[in-house]
Amino acid sequence: MRPVRLTVATAAAVVAALTAVTGCSEKSDASGDGTIKVAASDSSCEVSAKEFPAGKVAFEVENKGSKVTELYILFPDDRIVAERENIGPGTKATITAELKAGDYEIACKPGMKGDGIRQSVKATGSGAAVKRSPEADAAVAAYRKYVQEQADETIPKAQVFADAVKAGDVEAAKKAYAPSRIGWERTEPVAESFGDIDPKVDVREDGLEAGQDPEKDWTGWHKLEKSLFEGNKIDDNDKKLAETLMADLAVWRKKVGEAEITPTSMANGAKELLDEVATGKVTGEEERYSHTDLVDFKANVEGAEKAYELLKPVTSKTDPALTAELDKQFAALNNLLEKYRPNKAAYEFVSYDKVGEAERKELSDGVNALAEPLSKLAAAVAK
Repeated sequence: MRPVRLTVATAAAVVAALTAVTGCSEKSDASGDGTIKVAASDSSCEVSAKEFPAGKVAFEVENKGSKVTELYILFPDDRIVAERENIGPGTKATITAELKAGDYEIACKPGMKGDGIRQSVKATGSGAAVKRSPEADAAVAAYRKYVQEQADETIPKAQVFADAVKAGDVEAAKKAYAPSRIGWERTEPVAESFGDIDPKVDVREDGLEAGQDPEKDWTGWHKLEKSLFEGNKIDDNDKKLAETLMADLAVWRKKVGEAEITPTSMANGAKELLDEVATGKVTGEEERYSHTDLVDFKANVEGAEKAYELLKPVTSKTDPALTAELDKQFAALNNLLEKYRPNKAAYEFVSYDKVGEAERKELSDGVNALAEPLSKLAAAVAK
């Protein structure tokens, strides 16, 4: 779960490539190759074209400010079409997106806080469906089935956790906590695409919006994690929160079948999962009370690898060298994670507070080695 997000956050499903950028005037055209350029600073968000043809759209963004920023492409109701996080000062990022004809907003988010600095844009034309290969269509169908299965499997595991909380059984709740999150972590980019479900279910305390009260407005897994692992207790409010968690997860499960999924959204979602690992799991921030970060880490990697494996029949034709590199780096990172899995027959990993700085650096290097080629997956899929 990312630490901060747009007020009506949702994420994922169509999406894109970010890279370099310069400023632009309101009426200016896209670059000669059709790329839309975005110039982000601490106080502005300028786009090179306010209108562009619907279909596969490339966005190039450069952070010219002094703060880390994020870029969002939003539907009019604030659902996220595409996003890229953690774009550092002076750096560039890349996304490639499939956009239907219609109105959108582009939001730059300096400091990764608030609603962002926004520009209204329009994708024009018939909005005809992008032509896809049979392999790409098969990948989308299989991935849709996968995310539904993960949601279906999460509910009974989360119910075990919620029942333990409601029974006041601290030790049983602790044991059930990490397993209850695996399916969510594998498919988080899709999970984030439904209104405010993700902030209700998976937000950390430091991810609350300005003005939200941690005692009144903080809900979901991590609020319960703090009570269990830091407070070592369960109170009446926690028992109510367990019921709320199950209600929110039921909404998520129901909506999974409605998610907009494209080959490029699958590819960008895989990269988002690696970003989740880099910014939350490797640092130990995600599971700061339970120290079950490596369970989330493994689930994120599995979700990213599933999307990639389903897209491999496409990328093996469009970019065989990239496919070979991704095979290599996924295998390397999985092998590295196995070092922290004492019982290979169980989905259990060592407590992350027992992992030293040198080992964390090794894990971080493994994530970075995979993240670089994975950032090219969407472009390979869109060829």
